Amino acid sequence: MSAEVHGLDQFYASPTGIVAKRLLRARLRAVWPELAGSDVLGVGYAGPYLRLWRRRAARLISVMPVQGQPPGRLSRWPADGPCALALAEEESLPFPDLSFDNVLMVHGLEHADHTRRMLREVWRVLRDEGRLLIVVPNRRSIWAHLDHTPLGHGQPYTPAQLARLLERGMFHVERRDGALFVPPFRSRLLLRTARLWESAGHALSPKLSGVTIMEARKEVFGALPLRSQPSGRRVAVPAWVGRGLAPAARDQGHALPADEVLAREGDLGTETPR
Repeated sequence: MSAEVHGLDQFYASPTGIVAKRLLRARLRAVWPELAGSDVLGVGYAGPYLRLWRRRAARLISVMPVQGQPPGRLSRWPADGPCALALAEEESLPFPDLSFDNVLMVHGLEHADHTRRMLREVWRVLRDEGRLLIVVPNRRSIWAHLDHTPLGHGQPYTPAQLARLLERGMFHVERRDGALFVPPFRSRLLLRTARLWESAGHALSPKLSGVTIMEARKEVFGALPLRSQPSGRRVAVPAWVGRGLAPAARDQGHALPADEVLAREGDLGTETPR
């Protein structure tokens, strides 16, 4: 992950960045209105948005990438309380398994060197049925093609591309949304009418949002590839994914051996290389 935080700080301090943050916060709040009692992790540059749930969440932690951080330029987070900011490799989050109820990823996936490995780490630290809320530049939008904003850098995704990536990472997509329909220009008139652009964009051209917002649920119970039975029928054999469990599934007295279940687990997307 190579995004430089000082560049993001400068953008969000600019008039365009202030408006963009306000619009995006409104959409994130609509998806997750309350996270009372939840343990929440922010990955990438999520600090400005984690504050949405600061009053009610049990724990908020922000993780930024080690790569691309200029010495002495990293600001503490939050600025007005005990530091809850960590630096980590994208493929090695410094938390035990099943540590968080919710993960918010902003300015993270598009800069990842190994997207599948990054998503596997998020999957690992999420609790069963935990939720991932991810924000990425929309490949179809003008934001992704102008490099004077952070959304013009890194790998943009269409909603369909992002959904496929999450599904391969053992997440089930439950909600799709978008934000930043206002063009990323410095015109004062555009910035003043940003809310009108947002309302009109959602109603008239939802596929042209500046960012794609997607909520996905961690899938713990999956199905192995279909296995032929002596009777000629093909059945899906269930297996607990990622837990090291391999309950035998029987069909007409035939059981799939535990070692074969574990050997086939890789077919569900547990391999990490891109």
